[in-house]
Amino acid sequence: MTTIDATSLRALIDSGRGPRLLDVRTPGEFETAHIPGAYNVPLDLLREHREELRHHLDEDVVLICHSGGRAAQAGQALAGVGLPRLKVLDGGMTAWRAVGAPVRLGRPRWDLERQVRLVAGSIVLASVLGSVFVPGLKWVAGVIGAGLTFAAVTNTCAMGMLLGRLPYNRGVRCDLDTIVGQLREAPTRGTRS
Repeated sequence: MTTIDATSLRALIDSGRGPRLLDVRTPGEFETAHIPGAYNVPLDLLREHREELRHHLDEDVVLICHSGGRAAQAGQALAGVGLPRLKVLDGGMTAWRAVGAPVRLGRPRWDLERQVRLVAGSIVLASVLGSVFVPGLKWVAGVIGAGLTFAAVTNTCAMGMLLGRLPYNRGVRCDLDTIVGQLREAPTRGTRS
């Protein structure tokens, strides 16, 4: 999978030759801050409907997430259905913001990675403290540690996928029909937000 850095992507967009931007974060993360002109196609929806989406993505596509991990997973899914001109924004929204590129801001929410750290840390802390009274609880901390290790090795996160399904992380625009409608209505190199 090829990548594009934030400065190069910004130059392409500013020149009017910008690619189609697909932000694969949760709708909640997207609503908090996104690149103007990006479309929100959450990773789980993209994976499930990649064949349908492929028919609406015939130009250059840049995939965006918080730091690049989920975008790389989306790229693998779309490459598997024959979409050849895919790139991942190297460093994701973190890199985009670091170069001072424009961002459309909305209601602030925690990004998914921060939510995972909160939940995993809370479970580990509670199980370690609770193991003073119930010694077997220490194994809950071990299971969470094993899950986080597996998540790092495979670059996937079951807890993140579960948290992404919570109402807090969902928005009104995360269904396939809405996304396909937006992709159809927009010009090929438009600035839809």
